[in-house]
Amino acid sequence: MMQKNIKLLAVFNFFADLKFHSAVLILYFAKATGSFTLGMSLFSVVMVSSALFEVPTGIYSDLIGRKKTIMFGALTATASAVLYAMGSSYWILFFGAIFEGLSRAWYSGNNDALLHDSLKETNNQHMFDEYLGKTSSFFQVALTIGAVVGSIIAYWSFTIIMWLSVIPQLICFIISFYIIEPKVVKEESTNIFSHLHLSSLALWKNKKLRLLSLRYMLSEGIGEANFQFRSAFINTLWPVWAIGFSKAISFLVAGIGFWNSSKIIKKVGLYKVLIISDVSNRIINIFSIIISNIFSPILMSMTSLLYGPGSVATNTLRQDEYSENQRATMTSLNSLFANLLFSVFAVFLGYLADKNGPAKAYLISQFLLIPNIFITLILEKVKSSED
Repeated sequence: MMQKNIKLLAVFNFFADLKFHSAVLILYFAKATGSFTLGMSLFSVVMVSSALFEVPTGIYSDLIGRKKTIMFGALTATASAVLYAMGSSYWILFFGAIFEGLSRAWYSGNNDALLHDSLKETNNQHMFDEYLGKTSSFFQVALTIGAVVGSIIAYWSFTIIMWLSVIPQLICFIISFYIIEPKVVKEESTNIFSHLHLSSLALWKNKKLRLLSLRYMLSEGIGEANFQFRSAFINTLWPVWAIGFSKAISFLVAGIGFWNSSKIIKKVGLYKVLIISDVSNRIINIFSIIISNIFSPILMSMTSLLYGPGSVATNTLRQDEYSENQRATMTSLNSLFANLLFSVFAVFLGYLADKNGPAKAYLISQFLLIPNIFITLILEKVKSSED
């Protein structure tokens, strides 16, 4: 029965990220609000909302159940998509962003924990990295389709792509009813504050987990803001209808990477995958911005090849350090700080773009991710000392 969960989760992932506005959302927000600063502020609202709800939803998942949590996530994602489509004013978009953040919070930690618990029930938890890579590849396939279709339609109408994006979220809500609740060991106590205290204490005492968490926060906080903003930079080089093709290449390459993550990790190693990914991404992105020509978006898309293996590697390392009854909560604590960092940095990035242009703003943001290289080197050293 748990194999059914894994198949449903793969399909769920596909429709969850089949968002036809994904490639041009910053352009839609900037057009509706009148500036990159206000447009990026909506992404900040998403992350602040997600941050506020991260820990409560993670605790809810650990104490109450994975199925109910994913159902609430799908419901709020649908509400967000509807409000975005109605977005004739900043405040309607603002509330749409709040619901998107809430949806992310419901999913954060819970969906990976659902996969892990489903595998554990059949004694296949050792295959977590392989199944995580394969189910996550469905995100990228959906994003590829959404980016191409959405950007072409956006050339004529942003409104159509926003309403089209509502349909996949409704499908996710329907799928969530068929998820089977895995049996996991739960604490006797359901005291939320005690659960949060124990999770925070475990996170603080574990040096490796602290470093992994810091790396994740920088990657998701600054890195995700960069990715959301990248369309603004690409739009200085390519027309709107072509932006989706750049994103599609990126998502397609990432999908290939996710699907083959387990093989790549086994051949290269968890830590070396992270180091190679960090170094190559910074070199390619900085070079692409410096030359700023029609080939830059294609070069940037190539960085996605190691995004999948890198994402699976860091997730696998963190999951190995988590305790069974705090798995979703500890993931949510990581996401909480990552989202807070995103919310501050996104507005700063939008401000830089309004003052200095998208290219210079995007270039500055690349240098802020260099510390991740050194964090990974320290992690590898810690691992070597343990061995």
